[in-house]
Amino acid sequence: MVSPVQVPTLEFASLRTRLAKARAQTDFLFHQVLPSALYDRPIPERHRLIFYLGHLEAFDWNLMASGANAPSVHPEFNKLFAFGIDPVDSQLPSDQPEDWPSETQVRSYCTRVRSALDGILASGSTPANGSPELVDGTLLNVAIEHRLMHAETLAYLLHQLSFDKKIEGGEPHEVSAEAPSPRTVTIPMGDATLGMPRGRSFGWDNEFEECGVPVPEFRADAFPVTNAQFLEFLRAGGYNERSLWSDEDWKWKTESGTTHPAFWTERSGKWNLRAMFAEIPLPAAWPVYVSHAEASAFARWARKRLPTEAQWHRMAYGTSQGTELLYPWGGEPPSSRFGNFDFRRWDPSPVQAHPDGRSEFGVADLAGNGWEWTSTPFAPFPGFEPFSFYPGYSANFFDGQHYVMKGGSPRTAACMLRRTFRNWFQPHYPYIYAKFRCVEG
Repeated sequence: MVSPVQVPTLEFASLRTRLAKARAQTDFLFHQVLPSALYDRPIPERHRLIFYLGHLEAFDWNLMASGANAPSVHPEFNKLFAFGIDPVDSQLPSDQPEDWPSETQVRSYCTRVRSALDGILASGSTPANGSPELVDGTLLNVAIEHRLMHAETLAYLLHQLSFDKKIEGGEPHEVSAEAPSPRTVTIPMGDATLGMPRGRSFGWDNEFEECGVPVPEFRADAFPVTNAQFLEFLRAGGYNERSLWSDEDWKWKTESGTTHPAFWTERSGKWNLRAMFAEIPLPAAWPVYVSHAEASAFARWARKRLPTEAQWHRMAYGTSQGTELLYPWGGEPPSSRFGNFDFRRWDPSPVQAHPDGRSEFGVADLAGNGWEWTSTPFAPFPGFEPFSFYPGYSANFFDGQHYVMKGGSPRTAACMLRRTFRNWFQPHYPYIYAKFRCVEG
């Protein structure tokens, strides 16, 4: 990749400010956890929480310090906390709490790393003797967005942590709102532009290059599928109807014993929802959070399907004039007026709560309130080039076992609501903030 020229001093200083704000966001999350719970593993497929405390600083150090030729702070911890896990073969981690360093050791490491990195990035100017990617701001952008991604990862990990191990930070819940009546809207034929031209602005390697995809006319759900709608599917026996599930999805559902969404619990014949800080009556109007497998089964039951990535783009950003918008609502910067995102809430809001966020075609709740599953396997766009400094970021997941997600969740930073940003996950992972809508035609 040909790097842009050195960024201006003020722009580099702005990136450092953004990094400080991202650090404050992840620090805040760890403050929601009682110290005794740092060695818990809330989700069996993921590391213990103590790993993430060290990982964020280790990632920043491994990413940026080498580009500045800086001496290592702690080589062993740099390696220990370097990589997360994404098990796709049903092999769960087996480490024990005593296998990890003490909280004091990890926090000391984090403090030293931040101090050393801040020294590298100090004086309000770019380190001109660093690597090209450090000088042009790419590495700082990567560090910022990687940390903000983990702010969301940490949120859904904490979501599964026992309530008594979290510091109360609840919020009012709109559980009484009625779900809107399901309806569909017609999306006229047109082109969807995926990706961005290289060199225009920062993007992850999978966001390049720009490509146009023709999209025939189709019909889309105006709202994401709500808890109320999904409850109908469950009560109709959807989890037991073999014809609604692919072979792999049925095998997963059967072996895991999955009979309802991971965020739901049944008490005395009534369904409740696990919010971040309390169990509450199932909010009918909130979007249902489910795995790709469960979303696909619902879509078959409804005699519809999940949208492709291109269809999602068309319904979100397309216009009847053939132009495309920056956001579903237009060109204004993201704000609470348009959706539930950027860490303003811990939990979802009703799918009809932000009418100003609708797309030109009348499709609601596209940005925030939960990522949206597509039927498109995560794969490179034509002209893809992996990051030279992080070659496995995307390429390691071009395996046909991950699906593209679009839109964002309540815990997604505003900067990652850009049109080209792509998230992806395995089809059998039920803990993420992932909603869906169906299409037909």
